[in-house]
Amino acid sequence: MELHIDAIKRDVAGVVAALGDEDVVEQWRRLADAVEPSLRLRLIDLLSEAALSLNSQLDIGHVEVRMAGRDPELVFVDEPPAREEPPAPGDDLSARITLRLPEGLKASLEVAAAREAVSTNAWIVRALARALEPRSARRSSNRLQGYARS
Repeated sequence: MELHIDAIKRDVAGVVAALGDEDVVEQWRRLADAVEPSLRLRLIDLLSEAALSLNSQLDIGHVEVRMAGRDPELVFVDEPPAREEPPAPGDDLSARITLRLPEGLKASLEVAAAREAVSTNAWIVRALARALEPRSARRSSNRLQGYARS
C-alpha cells in the first residue's frame, strides 16, 4: 500500500508544483502527511468492499482482508460449507423481533450467511447464540479479529 500512497502523493505534488512556487509545494507536503492516515483507511475500506463483492460470487470459501504490519492483504480462505444445525428440542423458533439495520450491515450479513450456505435468519440466530455463550464454552480460534488504526 505504501507504493500506492507514495504514487498518489507524487502525482499530486507534480500538479501542485506546476501551479505554484516552493511555498505551495511545501504546504502540499504538510497536507499530504496530514491526510495520509485517512487515505490509508479509505484504501483498506476499498479492499474490504472488494472482498465482500468477491465473496458474493464465490460458492465456497471467502476472501478476507488481513493486515501484515501496515499493509493489507486479500487472502482467499477455502472452507467447506457449514451444515445448518437443527433447532434444539424445545426451540420452536416462533419468537419474532423487528430489527432495523443500516443497508451496508444487512448486505454484509447476507454475504456472511451465503458464504456459510445458511439463511440470513439462521446466521443471525447462531451468531447471537455464540455471543451469549459463557466465555469458557466459546470455541477458540487461531484468528485475530478486530480493526487496525494508523
